[in-house]
Amino acid sequence: MERPGPSDGSDASGPDPQLAVTMGFTGFGKKARTFDLEAMFEQTRRTAVERSRKTLEAREREEEMNREKELRRQNEDLEPTSSGSNVARACSKSSSRDTSSSESDESSDSSDDELIGPPLPLKMVEEPVNPMEEGVLGPLPPPLAEDVEEEDDDDGDSEEEENPVRKIPDSHEITLKHGTKTVSALGLDPSGARLVTGGYDYDVKFWDFAGMDASFKAFRSLQPCECHQIKSLQYSNTGDMILVVSGSSQAKVIDRDGFEVMECIKGDQYIVDMANTKGHTAMLHTGSWHPKIKGEFMTCSNDATVRTWEVENPKKQKSVFKPRTMQGKKVIPTTCTYSRDGSLIAAACQNGSIQIWDRNLTVHPKFHYKQAHDPGTDTSCVTFSYDGTVLASRGGDDTLKLWDIRQFNKPLFSASGLPTMFPMTDCCFSPDDKLIVTGTSVQRGCGSGKLVFFERRTFQRVYEIDITDASVVRCLWHPKLNQIMVGTGNGLAKVYYDPNKSQRGAKLCVVKTQRKAKQAETLTQDYIITPHALPMFREPRQRSTRKQLEKDRLDPLKSHKPEPPVAGPGRGGRVGTHGGTLSSYIVKNIALDKTDDSNPREAILRHAKAAEDNPYWVSPAYSKTQPKTMFAQVESDDEETKNEPEWKKRKI
Repeated sequence: MERPGPSDGSDASGPDPQLAVTMGFTGFGKKARTFDLEAMFEQTRRTAVERSRKTLEAREREEEMNREKELRRQNEDLEPTSSGSNVARACSKSSSRDTSSSESDESSDSSDDELIGPPLPLKMVEEPVNPMEEGVLGPLPPPLAEDVEEEDDDDGDSEEEENPVRKIPDSHEITLKHGTKTVSALGLDPSGARLVTGGYDYDVKFWDFAGMDASFKAFRSLQPCECHQIKSLQYSNTGDMILVVSGSSQAKVIDRDGFEVMECIKGDQYIVDMANTKGHTAMLHTGSWHPKIKGEFMTCSNDATVRTWEVENPKKQKSVFKPRTMQGKKVIPTTCTYSRDGSLIAAACQNGSIQIWDRNLTVHPKFHYKQAHDPGTDTSCVTFSYDGTVLASRGGDDTLKLWDIRQFNKPLFSASGLPTMFPMTDCCFSPDDKLIVTGTSVQRGCGSGKLVFFERRTFQRVYEIDITDASVVRCLWHPKLNQIMVGTGNGLAKVYYDPNKSQRGAKLCVVKTQRKAKQAETLTQDYIITPHALPMFREPRQRSTRKQLEKDRLDPLKSHKPEPPVAGPGRGGRVGTHGGTLSSYIVKNIALDKTDDSNPREAILRHAKAAEDNPYWVSPAYSKTQPKTMFAQVESDDEETKNEPEWKKRKI
């Protein structure tokens, strides 16, 4: 960076003071700084060349040290044979020649624009020496042990790649006792640290592999949906929330410790168009989290809709998908899921169809296959492969089918003879996408439920595991742990693992011995043998009973004599023995014999004479309002006057 001097003498004299006063600042008139860009570029180039040269020198020194270590190790391996030393000397000569030639080449290259890049691998630099060319006699040196191990590993890997059955982790198992009823939901967090199970007994239990011992007990149990069966449990992609889908119309989201985060709103069941209501109006079937977007999930229900939700907005769904038949009629979705990238939403319906929508277009499905499974059967599961091109469906017609999303006009493969009796029997892909797993159902006492493995490429039934003497409802193959979780119809949750192929998970709790109960928890607190050793443990002295009785005699409440029970009807405000209710009084008096044989007419007329002689209660009250008699037989005035009562004569 250069700063040229003044070009003429006028600039040296400085700025005009009057001009500075006029412009308002004193620095006016100074010459601006100029920069020589060519000089700056040249300086930058020199700095870069110097740094590159230093980097190459450091790499050369590191390569020389690596060569010396390798040659020293080879000399130690070939000491028994004389040919080994000759070969080592030949290798050292060739390496020294290579080093000198490389140094000369690098020195010549450094004069020009030097290249920056990674060093060549050692296998390319140190070429093997042919003992026939050097004239060395004797047997050839044995190959290095590392090369033999690498070849063996390659052969083993190729065999495992050819046979994916060897990757199934089923050598060991543990059993988690959930309850006595069907385990209808399984969920494992992304890290594989916690397992959550739900069942027909309305319970949701939490299992922590790192905190459990060999007793395999859950650390928390709760009923988030009260008296509704648990249909589905799934951890979010971040592992901090759990989606709980039950038999009610409202899905819930709880955190890792079981506390409620949100509850979806219930829709208006009297609205015909389900797109105009804010939530589901009928029983839910299943739910699923979005694999990419945090806080978004999806549910499907008996109200013939699939709805997406956001955790931050529980008062209204985000979007509504309405499955329809080819004739445009409503059809109930029984299961739904997201694709691996979250761009597609797939749902299987009761009419046997599978419909797939674009997540952002809710009107018409992108793919629609109307005869995927038998109509009238509940397809219990649809799931995408990890590569996102294949869809597997577990039908209520005892079949498992594989579909290609790119050609969604017919199934790729179909397997039958897989009985299912539960509406949530699922299927899943292995972590390497080469196997497909599903469970089978059995009647009670009619065999054992199995976990069946199919090869994806040929769809052959390659492996089976007998789980227990009950149906296999849920199965989950975690990609990080490489462990298989199974939920059964008799209330068990089993975990299958391999100590060599699996990671963490069940391996953490198996090695822990069962903790013994502490003695302090089982024994009661002992009494102090010497009670007067300390003043704080000194018991109060027992006072005389006579003084206490005198005080109680003066107390009106304690000295009051209790009243004896009332015999007969109650008196003095006290209720009789028959009870204080009207019903008890009536029941008691119904049984009394109160028959009256007297004539009721005679009993009434018995008081007629007294009423006529002394009309005090009824007649005076109506004397002024009595109507005039009309259409009656008129008698003589004398007879009327004679027959009139005495009070009428006085009035007249």
